[in-house]
Amino acid sequence: MAAVTLEQLTKVYDNGHVGVRELDLDIADGEFLVLVGPSGCGKSTALRMIAGLEDITSGVLRIGDNVVNDLPPKDRDVAMVFQNYALYPHMTVAQNIGFALKLQGTRREEIDKRVKAAAATLQLEEWLDRKPGQLSGGQRQRVAMGRAIVRDPSVFLMDEPLSNLDAKLRVQVRAEIARLQRELKTTTVYVTHDQVEAMTMGDRVAVLRDGALQQVAEPEVLYSEPLNIFVAAFIGSPSMNLLVGHLAVTGDGATVAIGEESLELPPAMLAERPAIRSFDGRDVIVGIRPEALSDATLDGVPSGCRLRAEVELREALGAELLLHLRVDAQAAVTDEARDLAAGIDNAAIELLERQAQHGQATIVARFSPQSRARVGDVLEVAVAVDQVHLFEPGPGLAIRS
Repeated sequence: MAAVTLEQLTKVYDNGHVGVRELDLDIADGEFLVLVGPSGCGKSTALRMIAGLEDITSGVLRIGDNVVNDLPPKDRDVAMVFQNYALYPHMTVAQNIGFALKLQGTRREEIDKRVKAAAATLQLEEWLDRKPGQLSGGQRQRVAMGRAIVRDPSVFLMDEPLSNLDAKLRVQVRAEIARLQRELKTTTVYVTHDQVEAMTMGDRVAVLRDGALQQVAEPEVLYSEPLNIFVAAFIGSPSMNLLVGHLAVTGDGATVAIGEESLELPPAMLAERPAIRSFDGRDVIVGIRPEALSDATLDGVPSGCRLRAEVELREALGAELLLHLRVDAQAAVTDEARDLAAGIDNAAIELLERQAQHGQATIVARFSPQSRARVGDVLEVAVAVDQVHLFEPGPGLAIRS
């Protein structure tokens, strides 16, 4: 096992495109770190630089105490698991798992011993004589992991290893990878575009955008204390609702006007986030997570903690109810919001722009299934005001200390 350190790591391609810009990360020995972000953010490029599959333009990469910038992949003591499995179809499972050891000239008895141990760990014993074409997607991915495990590397590198699996199997293999990493205690860098994977698997999660690190922290911190709008909107499903508000500080507390409604922010928020006072009389971006919204008829709350909304869409999911609500407020059309909408499709961007022009916004609320709200209803929505986030309109930074 070994720590991995990235110091100002940068990748610039021949056409001038910057894939990764001055990336600083300290990955502890035995840590499971997830790199997450939308397509094209640089996460796979960063992983490939660690593996030695991409040249480093500038910066320093250390594995353990050694600078490995110029070392070939075979000398870095890392094992990589790809999304497409990269198995040899003419070889059996046992041969695939032990192939790297064979190339290293390892004795036959030692190869057999280590292959059987890896197969036992991954519950592949009964499939050792099968060929990849006879296996399911999940079994093939476990074989690919077995090939990495058997080498006993200092670092595991995993590039979207679950993206080719269906949703149910993805959940199962996700749990297996997390369990395996805990057992082996091998330093692991895992790339994904799926923030649910990132939040459920990583000891820490690093969020990237346009090749630059936005925030690295424990999953709970990313969720509750995002440093900027991009992290706030990217982490969480459904995404955080972003609205334009106008802030007014009143003594120990503050109010934020959203359209014709006003939310009263508690004094404790100003005490914890003193920078809020400097935005008195100014517009801010108000972030409200779906789970901070509820049916006011079920949760009695004072008037300063409510928004009036019309139900546009109702999604009953059994244990929860997702409501898409139209509110008379201005949607926050920021660069971050555009980037995230672009990851969906052009229609999402057009909807965002159109709502902003007409002074209306659609927000998503996670209600209790006991709510009787139906499409077309106009209702009072309770807001957990102590969970409201405030951001600067220009740079999109969280307003805190």
